[in-house]
Order: sequence, then C-alpha cells, then structure tokens
Amino acid sequence: MRRRVLAGCLAALGLLTACTTHEDGISGVSTPGVPAPAEPGTVRVLASSELGDMAPVLAQVEKDTGIKVRPTYIGTLDAVDLLAEGRADGAYDALWLSSNDYLRLRPDAARKVLSETPVMSSPVAIGVKSAKARALGWKPDDVTWSQVEQAVQDGRLTYGMTDPARSNSGFATLVAVASALSGAQSALTDANVTEATPRLKEFFKGQKLTSGSSGWLAAAYERRGDVDALLNYESVLQGVPGLTVIRPRDGVITADYPVTSLRSTNARTREDVRRLTQDLRTERIQRLITERTHRRPVVASVPPASGLDTTRRRELPFPGTRSVADDLLDSYENELRRPSRTVYVLDTSGSMEGDRLDRLKTALVDLTADFREREEVTLMPFGSKVKSVRTHVVDPKDPRKGLASIREDTSALSAAGDTAIYTSLEQAYAHLGADRDTFRSIVLMTDGENTAGVGAGDFDDFYRDSLTPAGQRIPVFPILFGDSDRSELAHIADLTGGRLFDARQGSLDGAFEEIRGYQ
Repeated sequence: MRRRVLAGCLAALGLLTACTTHEDGISGVSTPGVPAPAEPGTVRVLASSELGDMAPVLAQVEKDTGIKVRPTYIGTLDAVDLLAEGRADGAYDALWLSSNDYLRLRPDAARKVLSETPVMSSPVAIGVKSAKARALGWKPDDVTWSQVEQAVQDGRLTYGMTDPARSNSGFATLVAVASALSGAQSALTDANVTEATPRLKEFFKGQKLTSGSSGWLAAAYERRGDVDALLNYESVLQGVPGLTVIRPRDGVITADYPVTSLRSTNARTREDVRRLTQDLRTERIQRLITERTHRRPVVASVPPASGLDTTRRRELPFPGTRSVADDLLDSYENELRRPSRTVYVLDTSGSMEGDRLDRLKTALVDLTADFREREEVTLMPFGSKVKSVRTHVVDPKDPRKGLASIREDTSALSAAGDTAIYTSLEQAYAHLGADRDTFRSIVLMTDGENTAGVGAGDFDDFYRDSLTPAGQRIPVFPILFGDSDRSELAHIADLTGGRLFDARQGSLDGAFEEIRGYQ
C-alpha cells in the first residue's frame, strides 16, 4: 500500500483545527484546538511540539519586549502541510519549527515564508544507557552509525525514536541513518535509499519504542526500563538521567529552530516577529536558552551549556527533493519498521446513538487511508460487554482487501447497551497476547463513564497482577469524547503508560490521527 505520506492530523482535522499539545509525557493531554484570534502585542506561533520547554524563556522575552507569544504545538511535518494548504493564512503570525529543511522541499509552503532566522540548534544524537555503552566498548567521540547498526544486528542494542512521518526528530534521525549507511556524499537520492535498504532493515529491528512526540518518548523510555537507547535531539537526551549522549562521528543532522515570518501577515505583525527574534538572539536570552533547554546558542559569544560536547561533527546531507523524502518515509512505514498491532476498543453503548456514532464511523473510515502495510487492526466495539472482535491485516499483496473489510465492519457498528470500559480493556489485553515482535497498543474511545462489568479497582488489580511484564508495556491511549470522565481516562493512561487525547473541543478524526504517531 502506498500510504498518504505526511497527511498527519491536518488532513483528518479538515478546515477546523490544528493539534495543540498542552502537556507532554505519559499522561499529557493533546487537545486539537482552534487558533486564537489576532490580538495587538501577541504573536500567534505555529511551533514544533518540543518547544514547550521554552515557556520560561518566552516569559522573559515578554518582560523584555512586551510581546506575548501564543504557541500552538504541532508536529513539524504536519505544520508544513498546514502552511502549504493555506490553513495558516490569517490563523498564525509566525512559524517556529525545529527545522525548515522539509519546508524548503515544498514550493507551495516555501512561497508563504517571508524570512527565517535561526535561534538555537540541537543535533540528532544517540543517548545510550551508560552501562550499555561501557559493555559495548564504545567511546563517545568515536562511535559511528555503522557501529550502532552492528550492535543492533548482534542483538546487543535496542532503542526508541519518534515517528518520522510526524516528528522532525524522527525524520532527521531517519535521514541521518540513511545517509550514513548509504555513504551518501551529497543530498540523498533514490539510489542511496535503495542501496541502504538492506542495512536499514537490520537497523530498525532494534526499534522497540515509537512515539508521536519527544517528550512522551523520553517519559515512556524511563518508565519501561527495557530499552537501551533513545535516538532524538541532543537537547532532549541531556534531560534523561543515566544516558551517555553520543553524536556519531560520521555525521549528524542539526535542527536550527528558525523563527519564520509569514507573507500573510501585516507590517505591524512582522515588526513584532522581528523584535521577538531579535530579543531571542541577545546574549542574555541565548544564555538562558542553553542553560534551560540544553540547546546550543547561535550567538558565537555565548558558550554552550556545561556538558555539551563542542567537537565538530559532519553535517549529513538532507534529501534534495520531496519525492526522495516521501519515498524514504514510505519505505520506513511499510517495509523498514516493525509492524503494528492495535485493538480499537470502541464505545457503542446506547448513548452513542445518532450523531456520535456517525462521527465515530466517519473518523474510522477516514483513518483507513493511513493504515500501514503489514499492520494488524482489531475492532472491538462494546456496550454492556464486548459485542464482537474483528481482526484485519493490511496484507502488502492486497492491501485494499483488508482496508475494505475494516470499512465494512465500521459501517455495521450500532449503538446499544451500557458502558463496560474495564471489562472490554481486559479482553483487549487478552487478545493482544504474546509479543510477536510488533508495536502493540490499545486505543479506547468512550463517550461516558464505566457503568457495567468490572470496576476501576478490579482493572488495576488485573493490570498489576495478571499481565506479564511484556503485557504491562502495552499502552492504552484513551480519547475523551462526549460525556467521558477525564479523571477516569487519565488514570487508565497513567496506569498503562499511555497518553490521553481530547476530542471534545475539536475533532474525533484528529484524535485518532494523532495517536497514529504512537502505534
């Protein structure tokens, strides 16, 4: 199946929303929300999700300039889609992405940019448990991507990374690995990717953890304890205890976090963006940035924070065309990465009758366009009990057949009964059973509180006492919808190491789509 590369949450959200992450980590709530209206002295910024850690810096900038930054956090590649399709026009005053490299491959997005100014930088790096680095005999200054691949091939290294189709840290990691393993001396080509594919397949056998955001990835890594390393920005890795941070000797790709002015804005807004950028590049703010976030300053007179290696590394080439970038992503999604197994535990109780059920059906039908080859999808509708368990595999030989079956089962959903949340979750865990070298997860969508079957305490006991350690590593991603109870669903996310998503203020389609980065 040739997936819709980079459709992201934007296609699902239609003309209404962007993905705004209010918190990150295990139980952070992602809320698709409508952009705020323009206000004098406020700059509405479409920002990469990891920039949530810049809040203290932006508070100081507001004191300096009187300019308030109102960020909407979103995956970098999704933001480029929004810009290219004109949905940022009039809704945002500036971009602040980890990198504009992919944006430059999109003429429909690049022509909407007026100027860009780098503010800080952070290279993609490898954070390895210090004990593991010693066991591998690695010296941080000398490690190469080829050595990492060999350690994976030998079964001595596992790692987590973000989803390249949604997160720039994942995309930059994918490009860096492909460039290094192919020996590319200039911008990646299709021939480079083809040459590197056998080694890339070996490399991605070591990926045990995936995520739609860097913050959740780090939190999940610390919770699990069975993953040896993280591939992410150096700045993220510096904040994770017990890691030896390595910038591979054969090259890195560096995010430069440019504040980007948009052509759709007026002269007054552009001046506010200029003043904002100017203050961010003052020595005082640059010192604050590197001390608070472990990103590197772009002002030469300001030294990097303590602990940041200052030895030079080669900057690996970025793809020269969008087609190469998209083909690399398609290869990752459908061939290179381990496949996914997901159970969709779907509330079809009586309260879902009418518009709510229609919205659920529409969201699931739309989602089928994003399912990957080799993916196993189980629909588990429930009311007073689980009504049916229907599993479908997107077979690379005939992907349309599996997708058509999912749509057929979705259309047949009907509303009746009470709401047995916890009993249904227990059955979902039983269905996933033993690990088959896949990414396993459960998505729970409910519009109400638990009213049937076992209770919350019984489910807690089941999770802690009945599941194996491998079973306990299967996260539940609950979706707030209708009249569902935030505290009840947040507890499920906290207990299982999942993440809570909010579809009450925005789009159910968007919530399902955003979860894709975690599957």
